[in-house]
Amino acid sequence: MLGLVELDVMDSEQVPLIQQRIDILPVDQSSKVLGAAEIIFECVPETLQAKEQAYGALNEFCSEDAILTSTTSSILVTDMARFVKNPERFFNMHWLNPAYIIPVVEISYHHGTQKEAIARVRSVVEAIGKLVVICGPAPGYIVPRLQALIMNEAARMVEEGVASAEEIDKATRYGLGLRFAALGVLEFIDFGGAEILQRASHQMSESINQNRYKAPAIIEDMVRDNKLGLKSGEGFYKYEESEVKDYQRDVLDRTLSMLRHVSSTGQLKL
Repeated sequence: MLGLVELDVMDSEQVPLIQQRIDILPVDQSSKVLGAAEIIFECVPETLQAKEQAYGALNEFCSEDAILTSTTSSILVTDMARFVKNPERFFNMHWLNPAYIIPVVEISYHHGTQKEAIARVRSVVEAIGKLVVICGPAPGYIVPRLQALIMNEAARMVEEGVASAEEIDKATRYGLGLRFAALGVLEFIDFGGAEILQRASHQMSESINQNRYKAPAIIEDMVRDNKLGLKSGEGFYKYEESEVKDYQRDVLDRTLSMLRHVSSTGQLKL
């Protein structure tokens, strides 16, 4: 919080008020608190053993109506649901770090999770200004899967001598980062065209690594079916011809807004 004060994001007077709302209690006092809790966010270390021990205690002390969530970023919700007494009110919630700044919270549910439990927690976190995204029980959430691929490939480029760390970070901050701050990844595919990604994937698959760059079947199918994106009227999204110009203008405005923001900080001159 002190860092946010130093950066003029919050007033120093708010710090003690926030601190007064936080209680850190010893384990021997947990039963009373947990018994009254409606929603619990578990964040013990990332091992199944630690999770199992934590849920053993939660099963003992929590009310039957409590909703339990895990903030794990790596362990499958289906692997942990068996630790919970009432798995229908259990799911994973990944708060992107730093959680007090980044708005996105990813929810990963298992097939037995009640929709009502998700809706209840969603309303709570949205009330504090968070942006909830929902994904199923597949491994990795959304953001961790994408960022792991990007980070590993960037490390490989340094390893292979493609570019220095400084040049790669410059390219990702002012090229990759700016564009994907203005356009979602799948929206970006639609905007350029699925066939562009297909051709680029084929070329890099041959010149770099087949396993890393092979286009997925969904892209091959979209190109075959002429679902190229904006230019054909359908891709991952559908586009009405009468709305295309307005949409293109909106994308340009979003991108320019990001450029103006970076320029205003003095990091980049337009």
